[in-house]
Amino acid sequence: MTRLTLDPDGAVRHTIGPDEISNDLADWIATDLVAPGLLEPRRFESTFVSVVRSVAADPATAWAAFYRNTLRELAAGGSPGGTNAGMAPVHQRAAELALGEVVELGCCFGFLSLRLAASGHRVTAVDLCSGTTALLAAVAPALGLTVYPVAGNAMAVPLADRCADTVFAVHLLEHLPRGLDAVVLREMLRLARRRVVVAVPYEDEPNPTWGHVRTFDAAALHALGSITGLHFEVTEHHGGWLVVHPT
Repeated sequence: MTRLTLDPDGAVRHTIGPDEISNDLADWIATDLVAPGLLEPRRFESTFVSVVRSVAADPATAWAAFYRNTLRELAAGGSPGGTNAGMAPVHQRAAELALGEVVELGCCFGFLSLRLAASGHRVTAVDLCSGTTALLAAVAPALGLTVYPVAGNAMAVPLADRCADTVFAVHLLEHLPRGLDAVVLREMLRLARRRVVVAVPYEDEPNPTWGHVRTFDAAALHALGSITGLHFEVTEHHGGWLVVHPT
C-alpha cells in the first residue's frame, strides 16, 4: 500500500490519520519516497516531522497520537515488516538487561526510555538534538510517565560519574564514524555503576536513509569490548549486543 506521494512541486501528500500515525512512518517514507528516488535521504527527517504534525490541527495532539500509537504497537510486536516490528524485540531485550537507574544515550524519540520508565526505572534520556528532548519532556507527562530528558553529546555527557546502574546506547554507534564508538563507550563506563549495554544492527552496508555511516559485526563488537579491559559478552539478538560490566 502506498501511503505517501510527492507532488511535482515537492510537497508530500499522504493518507495517514491520527489513529494510524506511528514510528512505522519511517518505513513508509523509506519505501514510498526514498527507495524510488523521489526524496533525498537528507530530507527524511524534515518530511517525517511535517507528516506527523499534519495529522492534527494541534501539534501537541499530533505528537501525542504518534507516541501513544508507537508505544502500543511496540508492546504488541508491531506490524510485520514495519519499523515498530523491527524495534520491538530490540526493546524487549534491552528491558531484560536494565538494572536500577538507567541512562539512555542517543534516545531519539525516547520510546525505550518511556518503556523502561513504565516498568519502574528512573530514566535519564539523553540526545544530541535539543528539539527531540524538549518533545519528550512535553509528551511524557501526557502519557502519565516520568523521564528526565537531557540534551547532550554522547561523547561528553553532561552527567555525573557513576550516576546510573545501567547505561544504554541502542542503535546509536552506527551513526558515528569509526573510532568514535570507543569515545562513547568510555563515557558509558564513566556513567555506569553496574552495566553498560550497546546494541547495533548488523548490516552489509550502512543504510543512509537511517543516517548510518558504518557497519558492525560480532568481531567489531568483540574488539570494542576488548579495549575496556573489563569482563564483557557479545551476543546476537536482532542485531549485535555488547554488555560490559564495570565492576
